Amino acid sequence: MNTPIRRLAVVVMLMFTALLLSTTWIQFVQAEDLRDLPGNRRTLIETYSRDRGAILVDGTAVARSERTDDELGWIRRYDQASRYAHLTGYFSFTYGAGPGLERAANAVLAGTDDSLFYQRVSDLFTGTPPSGASLELTIDPAVQAAAQEALGGRRGAAVALDPRTGAILAMVSSPSYDPNGLSSHQLAAVDRTFAELDEDPDRPLVNRAIGGDLYPPGSTYKLVVAAAALESGDYDPDSELEGGRTYTLPGSSTSLPNFGGAACDPEDRPTLAESVRISCNTSFAWLAGELGADALREQSEEFGFGQELAVPMPVTPSSYPESPDPAQVALTGIGQHEVRVTPLQVAMISAAIANGGSVMTPYVVQTVRDSDLEVIDETDPRELSRAVSPATAEALRDMMVSVVESGSGTAAALPGMSVAGKTGTAEYGTQGAAHGWFTGFAPADDPRIAVAVVVESATDDWSGETGGVVAAPIARAMFEAGAQR
Repeated sequence: MNTPIRRLAVVVMLMFTALLLSTTWIQFVQAEDLRDLPGNRRTLIETYSRDRGAILVDGTAVARSERTDDELGWIRRYDQASRYAHLTGYFSFTYGAGPGLERAANAVLAGTDDSLFYQRVSDLFTGTPPSGASLELTIDPAVQAAAQEALGGRRGAAVALDPRTGAILAMVSSPSYDPNGLSSHQLAAVDRTFAELDEDPDRPLVNRAIGGDLYPPGSTYKLVVAAAALESGDYDPDSELEGGRTYTLPGSSTSLPNFGGAACDPEDRPTLAESVRISCNTSFAWLAGELGADALREQSEEFGFGQELAVPMPVTPSSYPESPDPAQVALTGIGQHEVRVTPLQVAMISAAIANGGSVMTPYVVQTVRDSDLEVIDETDPRELSRAVSPATAEALRDMMVSVVESGSGTAAALPGMSVAGKTGTAEYGTQGAAHGWFTGFAPADDPRIAVAVVVESATDDWSGETGGVVAAPIARAMFEAGAQR
């Protein structure tokens, strides 16, 4: 009789032990994962029960929380919505924090970040409702507006940096969208809005300035090639290059022409400076072959290619191809083949040249303030890398000034101000479509703003819209708005 009872007791003890272990596992090991499940309505409601921090541009909230009478407690509002959508992102009950600062700085905005621990303790003792911290951005509203208005709804992107600090003065991706449609508490309408945006072939939810399908840089990459040539010590601005009407790619019978089929020099021997000014394809293809893939990759990396950056939104690294053959190396010399960049990266190239060769780490959050407006974090400018020497930067600046004064970038010129720039027209796909680029800085002798603009091809077949035609005027508008900062 005692044996069956002992066996039953052992079974009951094992069952209690299993129950205790499973409960402990759920409460302490799986708790965070279960809490963060997308369908956990209780957690979502708890998240919405607090005053989320504002996102500020020049002291004005472009994202803020507003109290509601429904069970969610608060709703996120976005002013000047489409102008700042790719910076703010969205905060949706259905879809959570969308790409932008709402996601990248979610813990700070929600008030759960470790930096806000003492505020949470104080709120607990005083009975103050929990709230998030506010973000003050580096964005210059005038430059942001100029970029968006000048793009005019065309697909593309524009970025502006303060070359001295790396502060992002503008970040525009076009087309944009209205985050208010995703933060609404009309959940059926939110679903419809998200489906429309997600299925839109123009991809308005993608921030083209820092991610998405990266762009071939076209002739803006010639700045990197010229930098590598000058840094090698084998070339100076007056060095003569091979630059006929066409250039036969090594190991092939394919001829690379200059734009419009024109010669770069009567003697087919343009200098490096002249090749930059008129954007000579044949001389840069030849020069890339002389320098080699390793030198170009190294120079690219010194400008920031391959870096895992966060501004704090994650930035897709730009890239130079791993193992190009000689013909492909020549094509990389004009920013083609598999060279891929973000507009932010191209702006960083110009900013480094403007800053004497020093690449500053880009950032968009200047300060973080708690609910009492006390500064709890502030971004200090930090050098990312030394791309080129001051002497090389000065030589490149002079070449870029000539591009705007009398070369391919005259549409970016401003009266009474020296502007430095470089145009680019980047082919992509198989049907001859081409994106228009412009990058540069102003004033050239005391740089305050460095920009990069890309305008995507309007058609599958290129219609003559060069970077100098479509992108340079947008950069000019940005320079005009920001060069006197």
